[in-house]
Amino acid sequence: MDSLAIVAAIAGLVFLVAGAEALVRGASRLAAIAGISPLVIGLTIVAYGTSAPELFVSLQANWLGQADISIGNVVGSNIFNVLFILGLSSLVVPLVVAQQLIRLDVPIMIGVSLLTLLLGMDRHLSPAEGMFLFMGGVGYTLFLIWHSRKEHNEAVQAEYDGAYPPQVSSPRQWLINFAWIGIGLVGLALGSRWLLAGATSIAKALGLSELIIGLTIIAIGTSLPELCTSVVASIRGERDIAVGNVVGSNIFNILVVLGVASIASPQGVHISGAALRFDIPMMIAVAIACLPIFFTGNRIERWEGLLFMGYYVAYTTYLIMEAMNHEQLPLFSTILGTFVIPLTVLTLVIVTVREVRAHSHPHQ
Repeated sequence: MDSLAIVAAIAGLVFLVAGAEALVRGASRLAAIAGISPLVIGLTIVAYGTSAPELFVSLQANWLGQADISIGNVVGSNIFNVLFILGLSSLVVPLVVAQQLIRLDVPIMIGVSLLTLLLGMDRHLSPAEGMFLFMGGVGYTLFLIWHSRKEHNEAVQAEYDGAYPPQVSSPRQWLINFAWIGIGLVGLALGSRWLLAGATSIAKALGLSELIIGLTIIAIGTSLPELCTSVVASIRGERDIAVGNVVGSNIFNILVVLGVASIASPQGVHISGAALRFDIPMMIAVAIACLPIFFTGNRIERWEGLLFMGYYVAYTTYLIMEAMNHEQLPLFSTILGTFVIPLTVLTLVIVTVREVRAHSHPHQ
């Protein structure tokens, strides 16, 4: 394997993470100077800023004709965000889930995940469908801003106030923060180019498909900003930020990243049969699994986080075994489909029913 490819991939990851951090820092401080509420900054600029690597990588992949990497990056990132990032964050400390997420944002995440499957049934996302997704992203953002202005949850507002305090307005501060944004954009552009070049070379050397490399190495790499944001937020006790960042990023990935990638290419984005049969349904299942887990006690407990992480390990193992045509793949699939998944569904149903009964009969 070419050592230069490994160096390029690692350098690309470093530049992507540093670029996203610089972009978020500059944009969030500019928003604070402009008087935008900390809650809006957290729900939009930070959630979207941490998804900037996915956007840059998907655009770069489309321009290079690597459509499988483009779709694999988005789908793989969404699966990683929920199963691994929320799983790891809740192992650090059980995460409290805001009612708004359960009532509004998670159903929207499920809806846009289903929409991806629906629009991709013809194995293609056209520029017109990309524009439809992008306008949905704009509408969702405007709704968030409007809704946050009615936010009266003092605990949530205080959490965001602590994370994104007001900034002093001066020409020097404006200049510094614009510089951070510029540095961030350059880092994202260079990082996406190097990561794609390195990862593609590694994939070819290992005999892996572009879809597998997009679903694993690139998806995990572009999700590192979300991972850092959510884990640090959970350690600091900023639990709404930890969960909101993941859900907001997943919605942004589908509506804006896939939307812009489809618009930017005259041919749109091709979706492989493998992604339609397995990976996109997996993304939908993961989104749906959030509802009962978030609903029960409005918390993600440690055992639920461990369950999420276990499923991510199983999913990645399946991808690797499939890529290698491993002889034990049928047995592994049978165990997952016959025992593990049904038992998990049954457990979640029982826990949810108990929670509903407890809410219905609080004094019994």
